[in-house]
Amino acid sequence: MDEETLDRKNLITMKLLHYFITEKNYNPIILQGVENEIWLENLNENYKIVRIVSNYIHNNEQFEFDLFKTKRIVKKIKAKTLSMHLNTLSIFMDLGDYVDMESVKDIDCVKIYDEQDLGKSEEIKHNFPDMMKKLVYCEDGMQLFFKITTDINEHNKHDSEKMEEVFKPKKPIVTYLLIALNVLFYIGPVLFGKYEQFLDLFCIHGPSIRILGEYYRLFTGAFLHGGIFHLLFNCYALFIIGSQLESFLGKAKYFAIYLYSILTAGLLSIIFSGNTASVGASGAIFGLMGGLLYFGYHYRVYLGNVVKSQIIPLIVLNLVFGFIMPGIDNAAHIGGLIGGILMTMSLGVKYKSTKFEQTNAWIVTILFTLFLLYMALVYIH
Repeated sequence: MDEETLDRKNLITMKLLHYFITEKNYNPIILQGVENEIWLENLNENYKIVRIVSNYIHNNEQFEFDLFKTKRIVKKIKAKTLSMHLNTLSIFMDLGDYVDMESVKDIDCVKIYDEQDLGKSEEIKHNFPDMMKKLVYCEDGMQLFFKITTDINEHNKHDSEKMEEVFKPKKPIVTYLLIALNVLFYIGPVLFGKYEQFLDLFCIHGPSIRILGEYYRLFTGAFLHGGIFHLLFNCYALFIIGSQLESFLGKAKYFAIYLYSILTAGLLSIIFSGNTASVGASGAIFGLMGGLLYFGYHYRVYLGNVVKSQIIPLIVLNLVFGFIMPGIDNAAHIGGLIGGILMTMSLGVKYKSTKFEQTNAWIVTILFTLFLLYMALVYIH
């Protein structure tokens, strides 16, 4: 390759990196053993992955091997990010004239020599209609190089600050208060020898809620427990899961998720439990697990395999345990889980959720709540 070709490729590569990183919020993917190509990801774009390939591909065999290698790497990224489809755009900057370039399923290929070729690509025009305008700079030479590198560094610094803000541990004050309430609701009546009467007055009990209108039971029952071990287990789970979610989402969102999960857990419980009474914070804790699952899905690139190896197995294991063991109100667990996911979607995950997603989530959440209220309080007699 002559010096002019290298300068051309380097210049276009820098401009494309500047565009994808600073304008479209793509993030570089670090891959071992990959040379002369840059991988970028943004799971919110139509093209989840963009490849900028600068190495020379001079025949069909090399091109086919490039497609094979790309499919293999994309498959690994799918597994890591829990994605069903990762539409990929491969931008080739040094493709031989005799290469029969073709796109395959989920991988579109674009051949360019200069910036004008970008404007001729249907894939680029459709998915990045502002690209050509954004690639025009007043600077040139070393000034352009410094501008691009400075902008990218500033953007990366800003992203790092946002991630630090989200993941920096915060004191879980609301979690401590909720644990204290659960303990107080147990110790107080026990000390006065009135715990059985307390359970009868404040547990979740379908007929009392529907017929007598004691709707407060939907919430008070979530702070009562059937014994000391039941209390200790739920308080431990609340501390482990709740402190993380409160740190990630903030106190107000966290508290709203907890309360709504109590409601949905209680409503689904009385739909399926008949006249059986129910107590415990586990429905709300499942709601927190649902919130953690939704948060983890949005930040799965940063959390690595935590969602797949820890959060999902924890939810599945507890649900299976609830179906196997007698005396466990799994309807409340499922209701809390669904409620936690819906309320987290409605309130949004910082720097990730869009207004469109939140609006749709609020609509679904309201409809789901009305459906549960109708089924629990009107339909079932």
